[in-house]
Amino acid sequence: MEIRYGIDATPKQMGWSKFIATSFQQILAIIAATILVPLVVTQQSNNMIVMSPAAALIGAGLGTLVYQLFVRRRSPVFLGSSFAFLGAMIAAAQAGYGFWGLIIGVAFAALVYVVIAVVIHFVGSKWVNRIMQPAIIGATVALIGLSLSGTATDWAMHNGGSDYNLISIVCALVTFIVIVLSATKGNKTMKLIPFIIGIGAGYLLAGIFTAFGHIFHVDYLKVLDISIFTNIYGAEFSYRWFVDLPQLTIVEAIKGGFNLNGADIGSIALMFAPIALVVFAEHIADHKNLSTIIKKDLITDPGLTRTLLGDGIGSFVGAVFGGCANTTYGESIGCVAITGNASTWSIVGASIGCVAIAFLTPLVTIINAIPKSVMGGACIALYGFIAVSGLNMLRKVDLTENRNLFVVSAILVSGIGGLVLTFGKVQITSIAVALLLGILTNWILGGFSKANCEKAEKQASQLIADENTEGADSQE
Repeated sequence: MEIRYGIDATPKQMGWSKFIATSFQQILAIIAATILVPLVVTQQSNNMIVMSPAAALIGAGLGTLVYQLFVRRRSPVFLGSSFAFLGAMIAAAQAGYGFWGLIIGVAFAALVYVVIAVVIHFVGSKWVNRIMQPAIIGATVALIGLSLSGTATDWAMHNGGSDYNLISIVCALVTFIVIVLSATKGNKTMKLIPFIIGIGAGYLLAGIFTAFGHIFHVDYLKVLDISIFTNIYGAEFSYRWFVDLPQLTIVEAIKGGFNLNGADIGSIALMFAPIALVVFAEHIADHKNLSTIIKKDLITDPGLTRTLLGDGIGSFVGAVFGGCANTTYGESIGCVAITGNASTWSIVGASIGCVAIAFLTPLVTIINAIPKSVMGGACIALYGFIAVSGLNMLRKVDLTENRNLFVVSAILVSGIGGLVLTFGKVQITSIAVALLLGILTNWILGGFSKANCEKAEKQASQLIADENTEGADSQE
């Protein structure tokens, strides 16, 4: 994976047109999942709270800016709505805790991150490297990509609905193929923006199919939902055709008043805080994965203290405005890997773009109307790269050694199989359970002995060193 633009690449060095294009591409990479979380919470809570996708975009953008401030733009990470907290968010809504329940819940999760960051600041991060060994991290990252694959293929086959549709698959495959060709066969500019080109091609094809569907009254061809446009622009002319104010979570919370007691707040804490402990492990996995991609150890620079504070406080800021707990986004990491653009200025540009788009009705409408089948085709590439990044980490792991074999097997099988742990209203996701099971297996088999820890640290260092060597060779 060749890095064309490093972390410090400025808009001027990239060229302003490329900077704008790559920033928008990051938005396209993260937008589907980011706006899906509030939609799912609204639906699953039986509309007890109605969350705004546009507000979630603002929360993701502002949360990412906070993260970038904490890491001093040394880590090309985007924070988007977290799926890990879905169960807690839905439970809080169903319990009648309202928008204040979401804000307070994420505040407790952020507090967990802050406490861990303080501990690492005084104790150091060496213990993290010893626990999160290459066999564990590699298998977990691969699992993250593989576990998301079902979403990509479901969107490709069903276009966000329940009926199987071959036209939907055609749009998905065209999107995927155009992305692949742009990233591998295109010129330098095309290689930087393959997702914009691919999603644009799929969008256009979906529009053509939909037009024929309306002309000949064939519903099977209607893969683009034009009601998204008619609901906005079919009404009487209004300034809202151009700009609109999203329903910000803090504003809705204030409107509803504060009626929670101490017991309610305690219940909210029990819903959200435990999840933060396991999402912390995913935070480590994502940053280690990104480290191998950009050939720079983010665990030491900017360091876990800064990344955790940025993630935790950024998540809280995101919840205040958008209602969703935020997390590091694999889609964004996959975008960095495929395009070779690690510039944090592109991440900052995407963050500002998310906030701006949330107020611009035409752009919100166009993005909301992107067919799920088209996003499914794009996600095949994104999630595939995440999985391959994890497999790449396993290169230096000796899988003929039974201990490593059982650790990797435990993570992949339990994760892909969907093993979850449920304690009342708190559910630990399959990825988190798989990661914890991998750590437990490694501990039982003596993986945390001094000799094995030193061996794992050498493997991790060698992996990044090899990536640096390969990157230098590819540029010669």
